[in-house]
Amino acid sequence: MSLVGPPPVSTNPVLRLALDFKRERDAPVPFPPGDTRPSLRRTERFAHDPLPVLLDAYRRYGPVFTMRIFHGNVVFMLGPEANHFITVSHADHFTWRDGHMGDLLPLLGDGLLTIDGEFHRRSRRIMLPAFHRDRIAAALTTMREEIDGALAPWRDGAQLDLYAWTRRLALRVAMRALFGLDPDGALARATDAATQFETALGFWSRDYFLQIIRGPRTPFARMQQARARLDALVYDEIDRRRRTGQRGEDVLSLLLDAQDEDGSRLNDQQVRDEVMTLLFAGHDTTTSTVSFLFYELARNPAEEERLAAELGGLGDREPDAAELMGGTALPRLEMAMDETLRLWPAAWVGPRRSTRTFEFAGVQVPAGVPVNYSSWASHRLPDVFPDPEAFRPERFAPEAKAKLPKGAYVPFGGGSRTCIGMRFGQLEVKAIATSILRRFSLSLAPGYELRVRQMPTIGPKGGLPVVVRARA
Repeated sequence: MSLVGPPPVSTNPVLRLALDFKRERDAPVPFPPGDTRPSLRRTERFAHDPLPVLLDAYRRYGPVFTMRIFHGNVVFMLGPEANHFITVSHADHFTWRDGHMGDLLPLLGDGLLTIDGEFHRRSRRIMLPAFHRDRIAAALTTMREEIDGALAPWRDGAQLDLYAWTRRLALRVAMRALFGLDPDGALARATDAATQFETALGFWSRDYFLQIIRGPRTPFARMQQARARLDALVYDEIDRRRRTGQRGEDVLSLLLDAQDEDGSRLNDQQVRDEVMTLLFAGHDTTTSTVSFLFYELARNPAEEERLAAELGGLGDREPDAAELMGGTALPRLEMAMDETLRLWPAAWVGPRRSTRTFEFAGVQVPAGVPVNYSSWASHRLPDVFPDPEAFRPERFAPEAKAKLPKGAYVPFGGGSRTCIGMRFGQLEVKAIATSILRRFSLSLAPGYELRVRQMPTIGPKGGLPVVVRARA
C-alpha cells in the first residue's frame, strides 16, 4: 500500500495570483502596519537586495510589519521571539505548502521542504534513520575521497571559482553518500547534475515578472528542461534498484524499503520527490556556506591563521568524524562556521501562510495570508548581535552562545521542521574547510566585490573567484 500524499496544488501562476488576491481581500482583520501600497521600485529592491529593505522596515515598524511585494501583501515577523513563535511555540498556526514554499513544487515536488501535516510527519519519520549520527559519521570516508579528488588539480597561484568548485564537489558527495549514485556513471556524466541544478534554481533568481511567464524559451521552460534531465537520472536509478534488488547504506535504499506502521510505502514519484529535495538541500546549502566561510576568512586573514594553527595541533593527520562533529576538538572552526551561518544563512527566509488569525507583539495578523520569518534579517539585528556586520566568531564561544535568547539563531529552522540533514551538512562543510585550510590559503581575486543572489538560497552572484596559495 502506498503512502497517501497531499492533494495536488496548482502551479498555474494566474490561478495562484487570483487566489492570493482573493485571500487578501477576504482577510478577517486588517494587515499589520507597513508599506502596503503597490511599488515596482520596492519589488525590484526586494528581489535583488532584500536584506536592507527588511531591516529598514523593522526599524520603522517593529518586529511585525506588512510589505507589498509584486502583487500581494506579505507579513514579516523578525527577531528571536518571532522566530520561536513561528517555528516552535505556535508552528500549528502556519502551513508551508500553501505559502510561497509551494513555489518550489514545479522542481522539487512533494518532498520534505514542501509538505505539511501528517504526510510530513510520516515522511520525516521514515527518513530519520538515514541521518543517525553513526551513519553520518560513516559518510566522512566518501566525503574525503571526493574532497581529495577535487583538490588534486589545485596549484599555487591558480585562480578558480570556489562557488562553482564547491557545487560540483558537494553534489558528487550527495549523490554518493546520500543516494549511492555513481557520479561518474554514463548517465550522470551526460546529465551534468551540477549544471542542471544551477539552471533550474536560477529560475527563482529572475525578476518576478519573468517567473510568471510560460511558453518556449522562458525561464520556466528552461527550469522544466533541467528538471526533466535530473528526473531521468533519478528515475533510472530507482528503476535499477527495484529491478535488481540492490541496496546499500544510503537514503535511497531506505526510501525504497521503508514502511510506516500500517505497512505504507513510498511510490516511485514520492521517492523521486524526496531524492530531488535532498539532492537540492544536500548540496546547495553546503555550497553557499563553504563559499561564504572562505569569503569571510579572506577578509579576516588573522582568523584564517587561527584556524590553520588549530588544525596544526593535529599534526599530519586529518581530523576524524568525532572531532569534526563534537565541536570541542576544533572550537575555532565550530565558531567560525556558526558565525558564517549567522551572517549568511543559506535558507534565508521561511515562508508560511497563516491558518488562523493570531496576535503577536500586540499586533493582529489575519488568517490566510503569507507570513515570513527571515533568519538573514534576524541575525543582523544590532539589539541581538552588536556590530552585526562584523565577522566575530567569538559570538559563538560556548558561554556566549548559551546566553542567546531562544530563536536568536535559526540558520537551520526550528522545531519539527529543523533541517533533517543539518548534521550531515555541518560535517561536510567542516571536512571541506579543514582539507583546504591544511593545504592552502585563499584570497579574493583582485577587484572582486561581493553581490548576493537568492535562488532560493543565498549565494555569491556570479561566483566567488579566489587565488590559491600553497600553505608552507
